[in-house]
Amino acid sequence: MSYKCSRCKRDVELDEYGGVRCPYCGHRVLLKERSRDVKEVSVE
Repeated sequence: MSYKCSRCKRDVELDEYGGVRCPYCGHRVLLKERSRDVKEVSVE
């Protein structure tokens, strides 16, 4: 899963044992990247 550090703006990949911390700057606030796919909802 891809995240972006809110302090240094670098891309961060988390593994299942790593914990939630940026490996570059040590900041603990990571933002989840949103997909660029457009989703359509049908209204009936």
